[in-house]
Amino acid sequence: MSQKLMRTGLAFLAATAFGVTFMPLQTHAQARQSVWDGVYTDAQADRGKGQYGQHCAVCHGTALEGNGESPPLTGEFIPDWAGTTLADLYDKIETTMPLNAPGTLRPAIAADILAYLLKENNFPVGQEELDATLGAISFDVTKPKPAAPSRERTR
Repeated sequence: MSQKLMRTGLAFLAATAFGVTFMPLQTHAQARQSVWDGVYTDAQADRGKGQYGQHCAVCHGTALEGNGESPPLTGEFIPDWAGTTLADLYDKIETTMPLNAPGTLRPAIAADILAYLLKENNFPVGQEELDATLGAISFDVTKPKPAAPSRERTR
């Protein structure tokens, strides 16, 4: 076998392996959402506002301002969750709140309260309600920059 043919074959195999190996990672990265993508609805946030008033306002204040012992849920609250996913915040709400009865919020109520918190922190509204895909939604404190267009060559 000639050296040129051998190098061409190896290059083809390497390119094929690269494409097969990294394509699922690329697909996964594209599937990941951010809180800036509009991951809750107005209706869900409205339900959450009522639930917040019933379960959270006594400690965190009617305007989410905190009370000295319980932290505010706007402003300085946001950077504490940077680099996490919405699942992390959801789990905190569902398992540790309310303080006087931790773990008693039903999953739908915790999701609605989370939608309300997102709305009150000026994250954009979307077309779909928060659901079980919370782990795929990153809690980005600042709006991510758009991805640069790819420079794929066409033949």
